[in-house]
Amino acid sequence: MFADSGEPHDNAARFARDLDFTPRDFERVRELIYRRAGIVMADNKREMVYSRLAKRLRLLGMNRFSDYLAHLDATPDSQEWEAFTNALTTNLTAFFREAHHFPVLAEEIRQRGPGIRIWCAGASTGEEPYSLAMTVHETLGAAASQVRIVATDIDTEALAKARQGIYTMDSVAKLSEERRRRFFLRGSGARSGFARIRPEIAAMIDFRPLNLVSRSWALNGPFDIIFCRNVMIYFDKETQTEILRRFASQLKPDGLLFAGHSENFSFLNQTFRLRGQTVYALASSSSRAMPGHSR
Repeated sequence: MFADSGEPHDNAARFARDLDFTPRDFERVRELIYRRAGIVMADNKREMVYSRLAKRLRLLGMNRFSDYLAHLDATPDSQEWEAFTNALTTNLTAFFREAHHFPVLAEEIRQRGPGIRIWCAGASTGEEPYSLAMTVHETLGAAASQVRIVATDIDTEALAKARQGIYTMDSVAKLSEERRRRFFLRGSGARSGFARIRPEIAAMIDFRPLNLVSRSWALNGPFDIIFCRNVMIYFDKETQTEILRRFASQLKPDGLLFAGHSENFSFLNQTFRLRGQTVYALASSSSRAMPGHSR
């Protein structure tokens, strides 16, 4: 869900600025995005913040970041907060990213059957939840239509793209020919060079906006599986702990949490225990070996 984008070092060339952006403004942006979304903005993201938010200022006819930030402060229910948050989140994703998780998922689907419930927390532009849906379809066949996947993200623009389910051919090029043929419709004419998710796969997914640091989550848990990969790295330890404990309350007793390759939740060993490669079970659940792992 959230990814760093490269930024020049302090001794590198800076972007030319036509808007007033002070160090205090940058600190205020960091405070606001942390308060709003729990995202910790690193010190070296100043130029990224300027380039992303400058578009909003120009659209609103503002010349100073201080005026824009004052506008946000003065209107806590403004839709501009959504634009502010969208601007500062970048979505780096791909179909079947971190491929080692999907055979594990397929085995869980086989064991649990069509009643399985899955939450993808960090849906981005849709590649991950669609990969989950394809895996369900490959595993359960016709019974896959009984499965519903809840896919959430804080970025409403990314969710809009996900709902469309339209991707460039380059985006699907690494998929096997069988998967491209089975799960996508190839565009023609004005849509040449694009592929669209087939309706029966799209129908399995319920896309919803959700802020992981909000006080309440509009979900109908519990779930068998939660996918939340490469999202927690953008939160501090305190926020991670709170979200992980809330994840635990959304899992069935034998449910699993799939994390990203660079995420380690061993600090919360009273809540979760490692059951496979970046796959966690509830610490209170009974032991069950994963495929390829000893008890």
